[in-house]
Amino acid sequence: MKKEKNDIINKDMTIGEVLELDEKLADVFMGFGMHCISCPVSQMETVEEACLVHGMEPEFVLKKLNEQVKKSK
Repeated sequence: MKKEKNDIINKDMTIGEVLELDEKLADVFMGFGMHCISCPVSQMETVEEACLVHGMEPEFVLKKLNEQVKKSK
């Protein structure tokens, strides 16, 4: 995924950092079957790492997360 100027979330952010931006982003993770949001490891695991562990394409998940952030504004 090409980084857009307005993208807020990137692959190096932890799941915890993403959820600090907006708790509703948990729904995006849950929609992908990524229930790691409640796991203590989420405070240290990056979005990219979580995606790879769950067999997801990080670029696609990031796109959906950033789309949700833009909708919420």
